[in-house]
Amino acid sequence: MPSENEFAREFKVARMTVNRALRELTAEQVLTRVQGAGTFVAQPKYASTLVEIRSISDEILARGHDYRADVLHLGAATVDETLADEILLAFGSPVFHSRVLHFENGAPVQMEERYVNPALAPEYAWQDFTAITPNQYLMMTAPLQRVEYRIEASVLPAEIRLALAMKEYERCLLLHRRTWSRDAVASVANLWRPGDRYQFTGHF
Repeated sequence: MPSENEFAREFKVARMTVNRALRELTAEQVLTRVQGAGTFVAQPKYASTLVEIRSISDEILARGHDYRADVLHLGAATVDETLADEILLAFGSPVFHSRVLHFENGAPVQMEERYVNPALAPEYAWQDFTAITPNQYLMMTAPLQRVEYRIEASVLPAEIRLALAMKEYERCLLLHRRTWSRDAVASVANLWRPGDRYQFTGHF
């Protein structure tokens, strides 16, 4: 990199300003400063991250509780404009759609709505999701490459609030998750959980 004096002259700023900028970029590991040698652009660091997403059935059974699921919908759908941006498929493309209600000790604790890329899980719509969760099936058929997610407080559609046996004033958490496999989006899922009965956990 040019010296501090050269930067100051080129951009017509004080050397102290240049020094501060270089220190901040060094702290962010964009630059590397070597005493007596100068300032250099830092070498890129590559990281391999293994993300573990536990199935809700595994979490519940690990607590020694009873788990079951009701499949409310399982079949085909088409990609609308909003989903096209998420699942990275063309408008009108076929996808699989499922809605599963998960129970812990007989109480509903999660509503799961999921859209699945049929190219990565062509047999998805023929599975028994009372015996295996969608998550467990996808982890076998479309091994996880990476995951993107956000968690937010959610205003529930009436049908989901009723399915989760929630009162109007109860808080709900929504986990929106997009998973990738083989350089393509495998699934887009919305997971609703009553805020006073459940929390989201993960391992990274």
